[in-house]
Amino acid sequence: MADMDNKDQAELDPADLEDVEDVEEEETGEDVNSKARQLTVQMMQNPQILAALQERLDGLVGSPSGYMESLPKVVKRRVNALKNLQVKCAHIEAKFYEEVHELERKYAALYQPLFDKRSDIVKAAYEPTEEECEWKADEEEELTEEMKEKAKVEEEKKDEEKEDPKGVPEFWLTVFKNVDLLSDMVQEHDEPILKQLQDVKVKFSDPGQPMSFSLEFNFEPNEFFTNTLLTKTYKMRSEPDENDPFSFDGPEIMGCTGCTIDWTKGKNITLKTIKKKQKHKGRGTVRTVTKTVPNDSFFNFFTPPDVPESGDMDEDTEAVLAADFEIGHFIRERIVPRAVLYFTGEAIEDDDDDYDEEGEEADDEEGEEEGEEENDPDYDPKV
Repeated sequence: MADMDNKDQAELDPADLEDVEDVEEEETGEDVNSKARQLTVQMMQNPQILAALQERLDGLVGSPSGYMESLPKVVKRRVNALKNLQVKCAHIEAKFYEEVHELERKYAALYQPLFDKRSDIVKAAYEPTEEECEWKADEEEELTEEMKEKAKVEEEKKDEEKEDPKGVPEFWLTVFKNVDLLSDMVQEHDEPILKQLQDVKVKFSDPGQPMSFSLEFNFEPNEFFTNTLLTKTYKMRSEPDENDPFSFDGPEIMGCTGCTIDWTKGKNITLKTIKKKQKHKGRGTVRTVTKTVPNDSFFNFFTPPDVPESGDMDEDTEAVLAADFEIGHFIRERIVPRAVLYFTGEAIEDDDDDYDEEGEEADDEEGEEEGEEENDPDYDPKV
C-alpha cells in the first residue's frame, strides 16, 4: 500500500501540486483576514480605544497640511495681502446685510396692513366678503357642479348642528402644534392659554438703532395672567469679529430679552408644586415637604437665560440659547409671514416634499448601483 501511495504521489502533476499549495495559501489568508476582522470588532467595542481614536481624529481637524509653511516667503506675503482683501470683503458684506435689514423694515410696513386684516379675521373683528372668500382650487381638487352642491348642503347641515364659531378658532395654537420646532414646547396645560392668542407680530428696530427685532404675542383678556401683550426681543450684530473676521457669515443673534408675565395667583403654569417625604436620620420620623420647582411650558420662552457681558457660558446655557435663537428666527422668518399655510399644513407639506426629493434621489442612485451589479457577469448576489 505504501508503494501504491508513493506511486500515486509520483504520478501527480506538478501543476496540481501548485494548485493545492495555492488553495492552502488562500485558506491561510482567509483565516488571517477573519482573525483581523474579529480583532477589529473587539477593538471597536472597547470604549478606551474608541476614545483614544476620537481624540486623535479631533486633533487632526483643522491641522495645517504643511503646504503653507513650505511656501517661499515672497508668496506668503502675497497670501497675507489676499487675506487683507478678504477682511475688506467681510466688512462690505456686513454693510450689505445692514441694507437688507433696512429693506426688511421697509417691506414690513407694507406687509403689516395685510397681517392686521389676517388678525381681524382670526379674532372675528372682521368678516370677509364673498369675493374675499373665493379660492380657486388646484386642478386635482376641482369638483363637478353636482359634487360642489352636495358638499355645500353637507356643510350647511353641519353649520346648523353647531354653534356659529367666531373667526378662526385656535388659529395660533394649531399653527404651533403643526410645527415640530414649536410643538415640542407646547404642553397640554399651555393649550387653554394659547387658545386666547390673537396675533403674533414682528417689529424691527428703528432706523439708526442697533439691529434687533421683537416678537409680540397679543392675547385677549384671560384668567391666567393680566398681560395682553408678551414680548421677546432679539439683539443682533452684523459686523465681523475683529479677532476672527473670517467667521462672519451674516447677522447673528447676540442675546435676547423676555418680559415679566403677571400671573394670576395659582395660575402660573411655569411652576409646579411637588411633595417629598424626608426621613429623620436619628429619630426615624418621616415628614412631608412641599417644594415649588420649574415646570415645562411654552411660556418659559419669555424668560431666557441671561448672557453674561463676558460672553462666557456653560454648555447647558449655550445649548438653551442656541435653541432659543433658532426658534425666534424661525417665528420671524417663516411662521409670521406664512401663518395660514402652517395652519392648513401646506407649508409643512412643502418642507416634507423637499426632504422626499432628496430621499428619492438617493434611492434612485442605490437602484442604479444595484442594476449595475446585476448586469455584471461576475456579480454574485450571495456575496
